[in-house]
Amino acid sequence: MLKPVSLVAAAFLFTLPALAAPSDPDPGKAPPARERPSSPSGLMRYDTNKDGFVDRSEWAAGQEARFKLLDTNNDGKLTKDELFVGNGVPPSDRQIRSQATYFGLLDADKDGIVSKAEFLAQAERNFARCDLDKDGRITTAECRQALRRTPREPASAAKR
Repeated sequence: MLKPVSLVAAAFLFTLPALAAPSDPDPGKAPPARERPSSPSGLMRYDTNKDGFVDRSEWAAGQEARFKLLDTNNDGKLTKDELFVGNGVPPSDRQIRSQATYFGLLDADKDGIVSKAEFLAQAERNFARCDLDKDGRITTAECRQALRRTPREPASAAKR
């Protein structure tokens, strides 16, 4: 069974890229379903060469762009407000708790902000966790499989 922090990390690993991808004109406001582009969402939006995989360089570039997009005041750090761009609907109490847990996970030095280094370090940990076969490339399916196992469980145990 996944630990609560693992569940929060898993949820945000897949939802934050969709909420704040570099191609979105306004990450806090999604267009109506009929107007949404047919381009890939979530993890695969980082597959810039369209080979069906996201490699480390694509992931790193995507995370750099994500940080820049989220850092609305361009000060090189993220506040909770910047990290959790709203869609105009107030978050539920459960979402607020999840956001606080995730922010605490990112804010490694506990100074109340998420630096670019902290943000990118977590992105690297997410990539490494998803790269089950350690080939330097990840897919949505590989990440889903990785997130179903506990963080300390060896990759080989997840294949049983």
